Amino acid sequence: MFCSLSRLYRGLSRPTRRTTQLIWSSFSRSLVLSSQRRIPELSSFVARTNTCGELRSSHLGQEVTLCGWIQYRRQNIFLVLRDFHGLVQVIIPQDESAASVKKILCEAPMESVVQVSGTVISRPPGQENPKMPTGEIEIKVKTAKLLNSCKKLPFEIKDFVKKTEALRLRYRYLDLRGVQMQYNLRLRSQMVMKMREYLCNLHGFVDIETPTLFKRTPGGAKEFVIPSREPGKFYSLPQSPQQFKQLLMVGGLDRYFQVARCYRDEGSRPDRQPEFTQIDIEMSFVEQTGIQSLIEGLLQYSWPSDRDPVVVPFPSMTFAEALASYGTDKPDTRFGMKIVDISDMFRNTEVGFLQDALSKPQGTIKAICIPEGEKYLKRKDIESIRKFAADHFNQEVLPIFLKTNNNWNSPVAKFIMEEQGLGLIRLLETQEEDVVLLTAGEHKKACSLLGKLRLECADLLEARGVVLRDPALFSFLWVVDFPLFFPKEENPEELETAHHPFTAPHPSDIHHLYTEPQKVRSQHYDLVLNGSEIGGGSIRIHDAELQHYILATVLKEDVKLLSHLLQALDYGAPPHGGIAIGLDRLMCLVTGAPSIRDVIAFPKSFQGHDLMSNAPDSIPPEELKPYHIQVSWPTDSETKRVH
Repeated sequence: MFCSLSRLYRGLSRPTRRTTQLIWSSFSRSLVLSSQRRIPELSSFVARTNTCGELRSSHLGQEVTLCGWIQYRRQNIFLVLRDFHGLVQVIIPQDESAASVKKILCEAPMESVVQVSGTVISRPPGQENPKMPTGEIEIKVKTAKLLNSCKKLPFEIKDFVKKTEALRLRYRYLDLRGVQMQYNLRLRSQMVMKMREYLCNLHGFVDIETPTLFKRTPGGAKEFVIPSREPGKFYSLPQSPQQFKQLLMVGGLDRYFQVARCYRDEGSRPDRQPEFTQIDIEMSFVEQTGIQSLIEGLLQYSWPSDRDPVVVPFPSMTFAEALASYGTDKPDTRFGMKIVDISDMFRNTEVGFLQDALSKPQGTIKAICIPEGEKYLKRKDIESIRKFAADHFNQEVLPIFLKTNNNWNSPVAKFIMEEQGLGLIRLLETQEEDVVLLTAGEHKKACSLLGKLRLECADLLEARGVVLRDPALFSFLWVVDFPLFFPKEENPEELETAHHPFTAPHPSDIHHLYTEPQKVRSQHYDLVLNGSEIGGGSIRIHDAELQHYILATVLKEDVKLLSHLLQALDYGAPPHGGIAIGLDRLMCLVTGAPSIRDVIAFPKSFQGHDLMSNAPDSIPPEELKPYHIQVSWPTDSETKRVH
């Protein structure tokens, strides 16, 4: 079954750092598949007999027809022809009888599309190119046809030529010709096909498309609004197929999956897209461990063969443990620098701000150790760290240098070293050139601050040559036991759902729901890879009465918006749960791409614009009339606030 080229670009753990020739070589080797798999017919139904990248010495003497782009031409003697599969050298005929062929191949601009026919011959001895998979042969051309000439390009089609992202997005159709984009999109296709095979063929899932035009959903991210021809009525684009997949379980489909398009109107956020793709999954009669085992098997099965194999089961950590040790619910576990609670050491301290912190509810003293920080951190780095803590967290961070003769230590830091230096060294397992960052305050706030500084310091150290996070290492982690609710930022007396309102409470905490709902844990689980959340899901509420109580009483939402779901739950809904894997984020990490925009064929810009077509665009007033809406143009002051 042609579902993927399992050895695509073999040997490329970080393709951005390899040569173009090696990528073409690896792609060509990917066609040599196991005997159980059929080799795909890459030249079926089209005007070529072969691809540029597949020809070898075994093809000597064969008459072939090739189609591709002119990548390089030298002295009007030969050119290099490129297609999606690779490169091949073409000899331009010099004899008088082939003057028309020579004219076509010599005058066509670079990146013009041509069709050539000729014979596969050996390269002269000593002129072989071992860096090219086709480096032992060349094509002796007999006929040539110019299929389309190319105008002057806005940039060269070469990965090493630096281009701004705006230019790449404006001419995305040209950017897609690059080796790296070809690699990313083909690997994405390969992994999705393997996922389909695993879910549908091996585990009986049903691939079902769900509607894109839906209605507003309470809670969660902001949704895009679509006008209808009924006055005052609008559709919403779903931020996920959440309700539909639960309704499919009520409908008895048992196992659903979809490569789903999702939409969130989140404005300008770095490395986010207003439209994105997720591998959406739902199952009936399942518990949390079943979903986790399914996803571990799915990733293990679809993982590229040129990476280290995925080891299962993945480790697991509670939300509380993640926050306490890493300051985040998506910890990067490839490196240490964990947060350590050192409150007990300072119960009797004479340092004022530490005494003050410990005297308050949930007051703690936390620290992280920066390995060889004294060697790699500069004074401006320390100043920047302290300013960040003050500006973003309204917190004081105290750097402590362990060398007694270091004059960077403040008087307070020197006092702490005299008072508790040996204890700090023992508890944090520090070395002489390490630097300790200490902060005091409310538990969650202190942990969050040090979690941010942990990553910032890792960036600083790696920029100066220290290897902390192995780019070839993929560190998966389940984070579980999230709170079911969080206090609202604008009104802490009210609660909002931590994920979405359909998440089931933890069975051990159900008794708190009606008296102290803020103490209830959820049956939600996140999958984290190298410090990025790549998936999230939960066991759902399948009891209509419980769902109604959470919506109406706890969250104070309008239950009329979800009357269809509540009604469905009353008609014999099975226990069910599911998960969604963010395909764009996953592929970004697998390929080592700097941005998710590098693994999407036609992404939006940072501001959510399509620079190629200039979307979003205005619509004439007469075309808005059928939708009973009109544009209210912002004032100058409002426009300035937006921009």
